[in-house]
Amino acid sequence: MISNALAGGRMANDAQALQLEPSGFSLLLARQDSQQWQQKIMQADTPAVQRALAKKRRDLDDFAALISPAAAPFLAQMASQAQLLTRQRFGHALQFYIPLYLSNLCANDCSYCGFSMSNALKRRTLTLAEVEQECQAIKAQGFATVLLVAGEHEKKVGLSYFKQVLPVVKRYFSYVLLEVQPLASRDYAELRQYGLDGVLVYQETYDRHGYAKHHLKGKKMDFDWRLATPERLGQAGVDKIGLGALLGLGDWRLDSLYLALHLRYLQQHYWRSRYSMSFPRLRPCAGGLADQVLQQHQSDTLISDKQLVQLICAWRLFDPELELSLSTRESAHFRDHVVPLAITSISAGSRTAPGAYTDVTASLEQFSTDDQRSAATVAEAMQQRGLQPVWKDWEKGLCRSNLLLRLSHQF
Repeated sequence: MISNALAGGRMANDAQALQLEPSGFSLLLARQDSQQWQQKIMQADTPAVQRALAKKRRDLDDFAALISPAAAPFLAQMASQAQLLTRQRFGHALQFYIPLYLSNLCANDCSYCGFSMSNALKRRTLTLAEVEQECQAIKAQGFATVLLVAGEHEKKVGLSYFKQVLPVVKRYFSYVLLEVQPLASRDYAELRQYGLDGVLVYQETYDRHGYAKHHLKGKKMDFDWRLATPERLGQAGVDKIGLGALLGLGDWRLDSLYLALHLRYLQQHYWRSRYSMSFPRLRPCAGGLADQVLQQHQSDTLISDKQLVQLICAWRLFDPELELSLSTRESAHFRDHVVPLAITSISAGSRTAPGAYTDVTASLEQFSTDDQRSAATVAEAMQQRGLQPVWKDWEKGLCRSNLLLRLSHQF
């Protein structure tokens, strides 16, 4: 894949950016025994869960126990502890953000995404004037934090486009995140100068073979380039790095375990950045590819509502400092009952098509959302549950403690 990238026209001085040598975490992941971890998770017993619940600081073995089938009967206790830790660390604040879709152009084919280049969709990339109109429509709802999203098309929606868009968006929002194709470290550093605050990048799955099965064409086929993206973000000094796996592509428990390993590695090496964790589940999308994936997967691969609650609580017990995010992929009923337990950040009023905030008829969406309530309605629902909606990033500029360096797992 590296030779293909070089043959595609990259200059020689881009070799370093491509990280021809494996990244630090890639080497660590390669040393893991997946079968051994799966056995540890699936064979965890009641005493292992009880030991994990009794600890104040939990390691990877504890996390494995907390996401295991053996922990299911302890869900009420996990939820109680998770809620207590969340209130102690974050109070009753709940950060609101909204995605702004810039483009549905994509040079990849992925089995689960409506933007896949093989889908017969009308493609659109917002002009700067259209971006400004979208910003105005979003700002009118009260948001101060926005997530810019685009399909992965390096030539037409790449660094040059982002450098034009960011100054426009920054005039309206105090905190701007990006969820686009992985970039080089120097590119992220340059975008910081244009107002970039944070980047979300999901590995989708940590199973190399499963990853290859779902990524059929395009640069996203390169597992290692994507895997090293959070490290490049850390090297660039990006304030917030958002992690996650697409729950349903592979064994959700094993992917979550490797996410925990990845997080600890990043916290140890790039402690100046802060981290968030998201929990996207497969959703139906244009083209029907995700529907086929959902139908073909075994029931034990998909994650149920109850298991997702267990996973969210396990994350809070594993890392009380970690920001946990839940998007409008989930239903209103689910979010209303789960957010108060451990979630610190949610999207609201989301539309997943370019230009959809100024054109409600837009139908070029990446995936369908479930919670389709307005931002104001969601905020009211959260207030009724004792939470305080915050429309800006309340942690920006605050000094973060050195607790992240005191890790319980040694690499």
